[in-house]
Amino acid sequence: MKDPKVIVALDFSNQAQALEFARKIAPHQCRLKVGKELFTSAGPALIEELVGNGYDIFLDLKFHDIPNTVRQACSAAAKLGIWMLNVHALGGAAMMQAAREGIEIVAQRPFLIAVTVLTSMSASDLQDLGITKPLPQFVDHLARNAISSGLDGVVCSAQEVPALRTSIGDSALLVTPGIRPDWASNDDQQRIVTPQRALADGASYLVIGRPITQHKDPAQALEMITASIS
Repeated sequence: MKDPKVIVALDFSNQAQALEFARKIAPHQCRLKVGKELFTSAGPALIEELVGNGYDIFLDLKFHDIPNTVRQACSAAAKLGIWMLNVHALGGAAMMQAAREGIEIVAQRPFLIAVTVLTSMSASDLQDLGITKPLPQFVDHLARNAISSGLDGVVCSAQEVPALRTSIGDSALLVTPGIRPDWASNDDQQRIVTPQRALADGASYLVIGRPITQHKDPAQALEMITASIS
C-alpha cells in the first residue's frame, strides 16, 4: 500500500515491547505513532531504529511551550527522520509558526499538525476549563488558526471531520484518533467513529492503538481493519 491510512499507536511502556510488536507487521501496512510514555522511556534511539527499519513515524509529543522552545524541539524531531509530528493548537499562532520554521531545516520536512481538542474530552470538560464556546465551534476555531499559521492539518475527532473539511478545505490533513472498529472496546475514548465512516467523511489518516496492539493477533487485527477500508 503506497499510502497506508492506519497509524498504529505504539501503546507500550518500553522499547523492547515496541520493537517486538513492530516485528509482527510490515512498514507498507501502516505507520507507527510514538507518544509521550514510549518516547520518555526509549528516547530518540527507538525512533532512529524504527525509521531505519523502514517505518514512517508520527512523533506524538504535542509540543506546547514558548515559541523558541517549540522551534528548537521541532528542529530536533525533524532531524530524526520522522514522517509527522504535532503541537498543541492552544499554544497560539506565534508558537505554531515557530514550529513550522523549526522543521524547515531538513530537505524532506515532516508533516506538522496541531492537536485541537483531545478525543477524551467532552463539552463539559471544556466548560470546566472556562471555555464557553460549543465544542465543535472551538475545534473549528483552533483548526482555522493552525492552517493560517502554516501547518499541514490537525488532529481531530472523526466526528468533526465533515465540518472541518468544509471549513479548512480538502488539502488539509485530518488525523483522527478515537477510531474503533465495530468489534473493539471504546476504552476511554468519548468521541469515536469506525474506520470506514471516518475515511468516508474525509479523514486523511486513522490513529488506532489498543484494538490492534492489545489484540491476541495484532497482525490479523490490522489486516481486518485494512481490508474493511480498502
